[in-house]
Amino acid sequence: MDHPADMTAAVTFAVLVVTLSLGHKLADHVLGQTDAQARLKSTPGRVGWAALARHLVAYHAVLVVMVTIALVALGLRLSVPGCAAGLAVSMFSHALWDRRRAVRCLLVRTGSGEFADLADHGLNGMYLADQALHGVSLWVAALVAVLL
Repeated sequence: MDHPADMTAAVTFAVLVVTLSLGHKLADHVLGQTDAQARLKSTPGRVGWAALARHLVAYHAVLVVMVTIALVALGLRLSVPGCAAGLAVSMFSHALWDRRRAVRCLLVRTGSGEFADLADHGLNGMYLADQALHGVSLWVAALVAVLL
């Protein structure tokens, strides 16, 4: 990275990754999801999709507030298309993983079907895989947001 603009992009990416990672924990476990939404969001039909939609709105409101605060406080910028694309990546991927079928399918196809069924000794394979996939998806969203 020879150019200051390249360094600004790298710093912005790093700030986004950290902010989105911490925001995810806050939004998925404290402020952005009710017990009912967590219980119902993967159920078939309207009830499941409605619970998921409410969770996605609350979750992303937390992320938008946290990202906005971080960017303003640090004097960093994102383009409008970058913000929109990053938000779209996050919303789509979050919905995909929270419906849970894709998580289970991925685990089974990669030889981790037993891990998908794990729910013992304080471990839950589906939850752990879900959280890992959310983290990677937020990393992609941050990269997309910075590059556009």
